[in-house]
Amino acid sequence: MQTSDRMKVDQAPLLLPRSLASALLRLYDYPDPRKPGRIIRGYDRAHALRTARMSAAVALRLGHSPALVKQYQIACLLHDVSRAGLDRRLFGRIWSWAKRRGIPTRPREWRAVHPATPYGRETEAFLARYGPELEKAGIRMDAWAKEQVEMRLGHARRLARRLRAIRPALSELGVSWANWMRSVILYYYYPEKLKGAPRWVRELAEVLVACEQFEAYNNRRRGRDYYTRAKEDLRDAFAYLEKLQTERILDEAVVTTIKSLAAEGAFDRLLAQARGVGLSKRERAYLEAVKKELTCP
Repeated sequence: MQTSDRMKVDQAPLLLPRSLASALLRLYDYPDPRKPGRIIRGYDRAHALRTARMSAAVALRLGHSPALVKQYQIACLLHDVSRAGLDRRLFGRIWSWAKRRGIPTRPREWRAVHPATPYGRETEAFLARYGPELEKAGIRMDAWAKEQVEMRLGHARRLARRLRAIRPALSELGVSWANWMRSVILYYYYPEKLKGAPRWVRELAEVLVACEQFEAYNNRRRGRDYYTRAKEDLRDAFAYLEKLQTERILDEAVVTTIKSLAAEGAFDRLLAQARGVGLSKRERAYLEAVKKELTCP
């Protein structure tokens, strides 16, 4: 398929009015506690928008109604709002340091390695165990640094605080916030919280996880800032989704649908935005192979 033909089908939709989407993304902005009057512009804005568009495309392909997907897209736009105030340099230093040492960076992974940690106290356990080492590495673990740790290991607590803080703004925007939207956001870090949830909620949660990770694996800025990644590769992105499928975080239908849409070119523009450059010829050939594999009986 030629590039021009692929772009014609690049229709991962924004179902919300642009004015509403922009207003929701502004909720990622955060007053800098260290410098009164200064606002930290939300680091995750562009990532959240691309994730929301991909998630809508996948959810619609899976058969969810446009009305439901429209509300779902609000949750997708706000899925990283717990990281409002992210300090790119400090956050990157802490989590790059942890990744190089094989230290778990997500609650479910932390609990797997440290099962004695009381539930919901992963941030405190991380700081107690590694705070002194981080200090020795030249990273001052003051209150602001601890907040950067909370953004990952204390995701549920910080999300609850941020949702309380932005609730008045959501009401002013006419946004109806439902409990299932919070559950969908929490799924990647806390899959156990969806036990007993309706199947459609679980599937939308899986779609968000898959699309968020697919975008992140193709996001050049994130890759350089805190994933210590040298380059982006679609094979790596799909391999991670398959790993999550093996771990039963994602269902096969969700992974297959993302692959199918990507192979059709539905995400080309979004991937080019995330990378700052279009897909390579090698990757296009790879997607053609994926497409053939999916269409073969």
